[in-house]
Amino acid sequence: MTPDKWVRIWNERLPDVPLVLTQVPAAEAAGVLLGGDADAGLVRLPVDRTALSAIPLYAETTVVLVPKDHLVTAADEVSVGDIAEEIVLHPLDDVLDWERLPGRPALERPATTADAVELVAAGIGVLLVPLSLARLHHRKDLTYRTVTDAPESSVALSWPEDAHTDRVEDFIGIVRGRTVNSTRGRQPEPARSKGGRAEGAPSARGKPAAGKAGGRTGGAAGGKTGGKQTGSARRGTGGSHRGASGGKGKGGGRGGRPRQR
Repeated sequence: MTPDKWVRIWNERLPDVPLVLTQVPAAEAAGVLLGGDADAGLVRLPVDRTALSAIPLYAETTVVLVPKDHLVTAADEVSVGDIAEEIVLHPLDDVLDWERLPGRPALERPATTADAVELVAAGIGVLLVPLSLARLHHRKDLTYRTVTDAPESSVALSWPEDAHTDRVEDFIGIVRGRTVNSTRGRQPEPARSKGGRAEGAPSARGKPAAGKAGGRTGGAAGGKTGGKQTGSARRGTGGSHRGASGGKGKGGGRGGRPRQR
């Protein structure tokens, strides 16, 4: 993930609330979120929807990673059939959902994608990965080509079902392109009576003074690091203060009698 734009917008809108991103392996992302080490994460689907909320963002192109002098580099794009005779490495942390892996299998499965990249560089085989992982593991002696008929990896913004805070909603809004004044997803304002006073607020005679509205403040800290990279933003701490302002009520005399004009 390269969420630089979102981080920049966060820093512009909420300069007093630090946002820290870390990288975690795709297989560990759900545990980081459910363990409270991060408030929200950019994860690879699928995730457990009974415990985590998720907003799908996009499906990522799959590429084949090969040495620079490999035959497939003669074309801009290839199909699964074009690598049918190749040894295709299948790391244990693979994020692609294959019904049947193409090509010929290697004698052993590499433990990680990073290990598989080293084997590609050694001429042992080729590797199919999402485009972002090919870029993450960039080497001068390797290149990649898009595989047109390979499964794709979907990326989503996710957070724990029971931890949908206003700060998480702020980040959701930034990712989804909402304006700074949008209130979508935040706690609604108290309902108001016909006289303009917030329900449950004390009544006041005459023209009441407006209450001061406050926002929650807090810090943010990072999660843990890893391989199939997904960003995670860790929660900060802080309190909140909200004031209510009353409207103008209809005038009345003592004992409920109408005033004389």
